[in-house]
Amino acid sequence: MDTNNGSSTMDFILLGFSDQPQLELFFSGVVFIFYIVTLVGNTTIILVSYLDTQLHTPMYFFLSNLSFLDLCYATSIIPQMLVNLWGPTKSITYGGCVLQFFFALDLGATECLLLAVMAYDRYAAVCQPLRYRVIMHPQLCQKMVLTAWLGGLGSALILCSLTLKLPRCGHWEVDNFFCEMPALIKMACVHSKVMEIIVFSLGVIFLLVPLSLILISYVVITQAVVRIKSAARWSKVLNTCASHLTVVTLFYGTLIYMYMKPQNRSSQDEGKFLTLFYTIITPTLNPLIYTLRNKDVKSAVKRILCVEKWSAKS
Repeated sequence: MDTNNGSSTMDFILLGFSDQPQLELFFSGVVFIFYIVTLVGNTTIILVSYLDTQLHTPMYFFLSNLSFLDLCYATSIIPQMLVNLWGPTKSITYGGCVLQFFFALDLGATECLLLAVMAYDRYAAVCQPLRYRVIMHPQLCQKMVLTAWLGGLGSALILCSLTLKLPRCGHWEVDNFFCEMPALIKMACVHSKVMEIIVFSLGVIFLLVPLSLILISYVVITQAVVRIKSAARWSKVLNTCASHLTVVTLFYGTLIYMYMKPQNRSSQDEGKFLTLFYTIITPTLNPLIYTLRNKDVKSAVKRILCVEKWSAKS
């Protein structure tokens, strides 16, 4: 069997839903709307967190990083997806595919770690309120975020290099919307047990371990919330924690289902719909979840708009 991968100058073909062309126009409209909402929502959170001094806290520092991450993640995938949905060709260059694959892995792994960091922040805020500022000092917050970004970078470098070395035997059709790992592994003409073990091991490190720490944090938080007698504080804690827990459920649920089971046991159409969910819907919902349930963000937006209106009148 010829296991040569061929020239790296060849284009990959992103099949998407090309076997169901009647769906492509509908999906392109939905994807475009979600992308605009993603851009507006996440940019708003970043700007409001920066402009309003009352939001210069660890929670909003982490939330700004999450919004920036979601912006990068969506932008690394959706524009090319729209070009392919709208245009007659479904191709992406080899270099473009590698970059898309790398950034999807890097940003996805970083978000896994960042959500765990945010859970620790909520634990410190609820369970250690008097020492919160001492525990979550700026230097620690910066180091935690840097660790999350570097951890995602390291995992992406490992998985990207190993996946691209798999022999494809002349296969250049990616049966998905973008170059992601499960679809690229299925293109290989050999089954790599080593690759499967490495993917599972990194899945444990970046998915199961952070999720376990998040769940432990919320068990402790729940015990603390039960003892809170102030109704106003209880409501505030519930709102902020519920927002984070909702994001965790949406993000981790789909990723664990996609990456933690053997790649040859999932149907491709099922994989495509799950891909749509965590690449398009989740980055769109994150800012909506955090702003709609968060009075601090809504109040900050009103303060900024009032200042701008007052400045305009002056």
